[in-house]
Amino acid sequence: MSVHPLTRPELSADSAPLSSPDSVPESAPRSSTDSGPDPIAEARVELAAAHRLAVLHELEEGIDNHFTMTVPGKDDQYLILPFGLHWSEARASDMLVFDESGRTLAGSGVVELSARCIHAPIHRITGARVVLHTHQTWATALNMLADNRLVPASQTAAFFHGIVAYDDHYAGTADTLEEGERLAGLLKGQPILFMKNHGVLVTGATMAQAYRWLYRLERVCRNQILALSTGRPLAVLSDEVVRRVQTPGADDRHSRAERERLFFEAMMRVADRELPGYRD
Repeated sequence: MSVHPLTRPELSADSAPLSSPDSVPESAPRSSTDSGPDPIAEARVELAAAHRLAVLHELEEGIDNHFTMTVPGKDDQYLILPFGLHWSEARASDMLVFDESGRTLAGSGVVELSARCIHAPIHRITGARVVLHTHQTWATALNMLADNRLVPASQTAAFFHGIVAYDDHYAGTADTLEEGERLAGLLKGQPILFMKNHGVLVTGATMAQAYRWLYRLERVCRNQILALSTGRPLAVLSDEVVRRVQTPGADDRHSRAERERLFFEAMMRVADRELPGYRD
């Protein structure tokens, strides 16, 4: 198939597709038959929103790093923002579809090499629907330390105890599928990977789940580094306290899945106000 080079019109006050901060966006894209939400269209919107939110939350590096989602109904095809677009420009209609061989199956552009080599094998091996990889500031700073272990020294940090895997052997940029397979093997059922001297990778069953982890992880890493900077010892929570934190209360009326959904819906409303246009 012929793949056309990535093109994008200049964004200006006259041409940028902006929506009014007072307008209420549609809750979900509709299918051509109007029989209900189109899962692929919804995935595109969520992926575009996540890119713009990463800009607002200072988790991005311009055009580098990658967020991917499995195409609903196609376990071997993946949605990604074309390389070369700034994350603040991301729109649902921009997302291209690629496979593990690197072929572009829909959209314009070519998947960037490290995105293909890291993300495709992780999707395939772990079954994760969402894979988010960044070099975000505080998580990367923690991964620059000889001892990069995240410790449960706060309530929020306690939620991450036992779900973080570690790659302690950075050997250069990822340019082979074997490297992605190696990283997938390190996860061993855990959704988060700390990458020594590199960054962080978060997987999830939904964008809401994965992005909430990514967002909270950055703040936990920041808190740990700030606490360590005092030179005083951390007060690490006991295993029993961690267990209680991680166990939902008997009267809790909001499941973890609902909390994730509500979080991401709220963040999408923020993006609608601050960086509108991602739904286009």
